[in-house]
Amino acid sequence: MEIFGGCFLSVFHVLMAFVILCYSALDSILINCIDRISWTFTVCFSAADMEVTEEQLEEQVERLLSGHGSEVTECDLGLEQSKPASLRKTVTYIVCAVIFNQKEEVLMVQEAKQDCYKQWYLPAGRVEAGESLVEALRREVKEEAGFDCQPVSLVLIQEQGPQWIRFIFLANVTGGSLKSLSAADKESLQASWWDRRSVLPLRGRDILRLIDCGLKYRRDPGHPATLPVDLSCRHVVQRLVLVFTGAEEQIWILLVRDPALHLPTAAAVKTHAVTWAANMVVRDAVPSAYCDHDVNTLGAFSLQHNGRQHGKTDGVCLNTLVVLAPDHVRRNEDGEKVERPATGRPPPLENPRYVWHQVQGRTLREKLLETTRNGSILPVHSLY
Repeated sequence: MEIFGGCFLSVFHVLMAFVILCYSALDSILINCIDRISWTFTVCFSAADMEVTEEQLEEQVERLLSGHGSEVTECDLGLEQSKPASLRKTVTYIVCAVIFNQKEEVLMVQEAKQDCYKQWYLPAGRVEAGESLVEALRREVKEEAGFDCQPVSLVLIQEQGPQWIRFIFLANVTGGSLKSLSAADKESLQASWWDRRSVLPLRGRDILRLIDCGLKYRRDPGHPATLPVDLSCRHVVQRLVLVFTGAEEQIWILLVRDPALHLPTAAAVKTHAVTWAANMVVRDAVPSAYCDHDVNTLGAFSLQHNGRQHGKTDGVCLNTLVVLAPDHVRRNEDGEKVERPATGRPPPLENPRYVWHQVQGRTLREKLLETTRNGSILPVHSLY
């Protein structure tokens, strides 16, 4: 009887585990289905509300180039492989402040955490639920260094896929006082200005590149001041201004036709870098020509984030400039080099969803050509 009872309990436990597993899977499927329906409803409403012309699209691109944002109403690729962004669950955002004094000494904080106790680092930390990126930056600088600050510009975005993104800001001190040892707490032991020459035990050498980026921008801004635009997004997505440049300074932009003419937007997937979204779009539009072209995300014109509704607006949208260029070395399926004459035109589209639009506005064409040549745009680096 005891043996029978033990077997019965084991079977019962297995069945319960199976039921819980099925419930979790069903719950995930339902969330994705609801999210998909929500996107579809928004897209259909937008298409019915207004037909977008190519001229209006050029105006939108000009606004993006100027650092503005635009509401995300479409997601063309990757949504079924992406989960809604939720801080501490599916995404982690880090803010980091690079702050200099008049001597160009950089603000550093001494760590209080056990695993890096007494080592030095830039003021940095995780974005909390309900915070914007700028609110998180100001909180971290105040808690760890004692200063109030005002961000000047983002100088770099680093990412390891949508689950970990670090936003590096150049900022200025606007008030407060340098945190001393007498004010040590769990956030930090103290803060100090570092001349970058004296010996200082660093928590990580990764900040040296960040300091250099901040100092370079402070001395000679390489791109327009870029701060987060307060627009909500549910996923981590990349909106592409994907361009192809011809031999005679012609420039084309890739657009999606349905449900209304718009710039391609793709959700970031966990297994790839955020900027891999550009490759997804090119593969979808010109699959045969994909291997014969380089897909290069030069950087971001602007960044959209809201974050005030936890789990609903935790996503970010990177409005990026992507260049599609013929590969200098072309090979056939056997790996042999082949000669293919340059046409000076973008590759023919194989998917009827897409259309190439040749830019007509002179100002927009010149801005795009200049930006693609000199790289005057907020850099986005993948750490994969």
